[in-house]
Amino acid sequence: MRYRESKSWLWADALELLQSTERLQRRFFVVGTLQALPCWEPPVDLYEQGDELRLLVALPGVSSRQLEVLLDEAEIVVRGERPMPKALHGASIHRLEIPYGRFERRVKLPSGNFQLLEQFLEDGCLVLVLRRLS
Repeated sequence: MRYRESKSWLWADALELLQSTERLQRRFFVVGTLQALPCWEPPVDLYEQGDELRLLVALPGVSSRQLEVLLDEAEIVVRGERPMPKALHGASIHRLEIPYGRFERRVKLPSGNFQLLEQFLEDGCLVLVLRRLS
């Protein structure tokens, strides 16, 4: 067996192991009962201008159907899942740096009360617009 073939075989086995782990995880963590624990946190930018607060969450490859946003007095929570692309199934992977699976990011808000005005995806980022309440 040549070196390149053994390397491809190793990556194929690693991907197969990840897929079987994902299937096992789905079997034990059914939606509506226990949720799978988040395995990564997306990067965020938070800035304030006037009475508006904007939170940008980098989530390329995540659809709005896979997102949940919760707002309380002290923080905002963004959670969801980025699935492994179907094109990767059976592929030889040479580099895997993009995180897949469940994610959750908790961001402490500045003091005050905020209301969520808008929530939309733009250029691979989730944009949350909050307004400070008087």
